Amino acid sequence: MVFGAPTSHVQQNPPPASPPPTAPQSQNPAPAKNGSSTIRRVTQLVQLVATVTDRRQKFITDLDESDFHILDDGHQQKISFFSRQTDLPLRIALLLDTSNSIRDRLNFEQDASIDFLTDLLRRHKDMAFIMTFDNEPQVVQDYSEDIDILARSIEKQRAGGGTALNDAIYSASQHLLQAPPAPGQDPAVRRVLVVFSDGDDNLSDHSLEDALDMAQRAGIAIYAISTNTNWVALDGETVRKLHESQGEKILKQFADQTGGRIFFPYSTNDLASSFQDIGTELRSQYLLAFLPDSLVPNGKFHTLKVETDRKGLTVRTRKGYFAPTASGESEISAAPGH
Repeated sequence: MVFGAPTSHVQQNPPPASPPPTAPQSQNPAPAKNGSSTIRRVTQLVQLVATVTDRRQKFITDLDESDFHILDDGHQQKISFFSRQTDLPLRIALLLDTSNSIRDRLNFEQDASIDFLTDLLRRHKDMAFIMTFDNEPQVVQDYSEDIDILARSIEKQRAGGGTALNDAIYSASQHLLQAPPAPGQDPAVRRVLVVFSDGDDNLSDHSLEDALDMAQRAGIAIYAISTNTNWVALDGETVRKLHESQGEKILKQFADQTGGRIFFPYSTNDLASSFQDIGTELRSQYLLAFLPDSLVPNGKFHTLKVETDRKGLTVRTRKGYFAPTASGESEISAAPGH
């Protein structure tokens, strides 16, 4: 299968930068000579993976640190680390809806997911695991770089049961946090969750907010492929999507809040450009990190926004992070470059 890659504004990248130093989550009080304790100071390095596109949705990969501004709850922050992330090993969670609601589209899911892995996975570098969900999520094939093993697992799946989408995203995010590191001196990897679903949920124990919180705490980008069939043929050949279903709006929320994207393909052939976009995007991103000016250990969710001075560009990244709690628990933060 031949794909047309989107044109990008690319310049020669500088040598890979060293990962940002890992900031301590907190500093415990130390007894003073007079028997009192020092004030407990909480510090946390917040890391963001950002994608920049122009009005034509072409990826922009030639920006510098000075082109970016980070706003934490509306307050501008000093960037502590910046690098262009173009070739990190991928750790992919492929999440397949196998509930009754997508029975008519199961073959579409299977063909599409196998095509996706075939196009994106690089042997000896990238790895993926397969998770299905109906009444509950289940890892049916753990991390592997072997396309044949992954494809056979996908082909074995059958549809039936209810839909526990929120539980599946929650569990997949947790499993991504246990992803094998890259071999060699630099263990950094990029963690990604790709979900094929119509977005319906009727059985989850976790709420949408629970699942979204876990994905955000893990710093994972969610890419959603809609399997909804609300399309209409206009002239016997041309098809058009009527509207976004409630399930698709939920999938879009997961994608938007985590810095990912949602796609609405009609057939497997339509997926070619979508897959190419995801692959190109994952290798056309920026890693930004900052130490918040003042961080209160209250577990509060902080809203993030990343802007650029260049006109006509859109920056996409996760929408926020969680502050530590008074007990010292904090956002589950991936290592630099994750």
